[in-house]
Amino acid sequence: MSDIKKWDVENEQFWESEGKRVATRNLWISIPSLLCGFAVWLYWGIIAVQMLNLGFPFEKAELFTLAAIAGLTGATLRIPSSFFIRIAGGRNTIVFTTALLMIPAIGAGFALQDKDTPLWVFQLLAFLSGIGGGNFASSMSNISFFFPKKQQGLALGLNAGLGNAGVTTMQILVPLVMTMGIFGGAPMILENTSGTLIGKIPAGSETYIHNAGFVWLLFLIPLAIVGWFGMNNLRTDDVSPDIGSPAGAMSKIVGLLLIGFMTAAAGLFIILPDPTGLGAPGWAKWPVIVGILFFTIMLMKMIPGDIKPNLQRQFKIFENKHTWVMSVIYTMTFGSFIGYSAGFALAIKVVFGYQHLMVDGVMTHDVVNANGPSALMFAWMGPFIGAFIRPIGGWMADKLGGARVTHYVSIVMIASALGVAYYLKAAYQSATPEEYFVPFIGLFLVLFAATGIGNGSTFRTIAMVFPKEQAGPALGWTSAVAAYGAFVIPKVFGEQIKLATPEMALYGFAVFYLLCLALNWWYYLGPKAEFKNP
Repeated sequence: MSDIKKWDVENEQFWESEGKRVATRNLWISIPSLLCGFAVWLYWGIIAVQMLNLGFPFEKAELFTLAAIAGLTGATLRIPSSFFIRIAGGRNTIVFTTALLMIPAIGAGFALQDKDTPLWVFQLLAFLSGIGGGNFASSMSNISFFFPKKQQGLALGLNAGLGNAGVTTMQILVPLVMTMGIFGGAPMILENTSGTLIGKIPAGSETYIHNAGFVWLLFLIPLAIVGWFGMNNLRTDDVSPDIGSPAGAMSKIVGLLLIGFMTAAAGLFIILPDPTGLGAPGWAKWPVIVGILFFTIMLMKMIPGDIKPNLQRQFKIFENKHTWVMSVIYTMTFGSFIGYSAGFALAIKVVFGYQHLMVDGVMTHDVVNANGPSALMFAWMGPFIGAFIRPIGGWMADKLGGARVTHYVSIVMIASALGVAYYLKAAYQSATPEEYFVPFIGLFLVLFAATGIGNGSTFRTIAMVFPKEQAGPALGWTSAVAAYGAFVIPKVFGEQIKLATPEMALYGFAVFYLLCLALNWWYYLGPKAEFKNP
């Protein structure tokens, strides 16, 4: 049956006789559903590179905004998504939110068939792609209830790590399907060299960019069906006691998603440049993000009816100081992973795909570099390493303690960020930037690996620090705050590239990692730690 009313996984006998089988089945349906969520959320980073190669009539900065819009919206939708499981049930939530991904996927497939499609259409589709980013919070919250505490590091690491692999899957699959006419439609002709996992594709070749959207329907449709018949709602008092009918549960999800969409749209309107928005100065993004977080919670508190008491009970996480500490620390790991994943391909293209030449005393960055690496050949590597090493981070944290693993991860992230900054600066001032590509990408891959291990260790800490009822919402909330990295990092990269100082972005991130190192030590490792190496 889809609804389970007895669930006590901390009881060893129940776990071995019944719980383990049910939990494992839900986990292995959850993982590919989350994978597709990440893919649809972040495919704009790859699509934008190909739009540049095809000569779509948009500026580089405008294309950077597509990944940034999807990033901010996805992060914002994680706030209401953190509370879906209690009010709607795990099965209802995962199936419905997975099915909603079909909307931006189909839309992208149609919009990309015409170069004359206006920018606002792509921005709207990127906005709707944020649904995939929101799905992470509900998915992780759901899985946290299925497994006993002693196994949550590995279980959450598998769900998140293999779910994060949607970024890599997308970065490998999308360039590949763009080479084939598998969904019909007229091909476009490349104006610049493109590529796939296995090599470059010369200018003048045909490409089917619209397949980048349509291909996800091959997975989303069967996943919605399998989820409906294979997943469960846990109808216990501390998980999902009063969810009502599936239709009612899904209507609650829609209502909460609309709140997230409203606050995200308001924030984007303030930040995005004219004619899309008001074009607030770069520093405004920080108070805008804080405002989005605040107003999303406030609007959720005003919801009438039976949802309100359920939400108020979960809002107790905001009275716990560890909610705020872990939000900052998790931003270091997951925020970096998702932000670098969103901007990595375009950063490679902009920094190494062009020669940086001094003309009449002015440094220019517009001459195509024939010897530059293909962004689509290399961009998948970082997210691949970061995603697949994440379960190892969870396993290490189960064995060594989450805070200890996070401590060493922080040190590696500081060092590798400074190294990336050094080679980034050298490349962006060189007529032959490809000379610096090998050390650049090597250090970036170390940085990605560290974020992946840290993702696993920080989630282990959250699972140990919070009581069971609060652990799910706390996991969701911290992931929501961290997910703004998918907006901030591409936005900061775009701003610094415009100022011709891309290395400053990495210097700033390294300073933030140092702050996180100090917080983790003070609260979870030092002599005054309330929880010792959780």
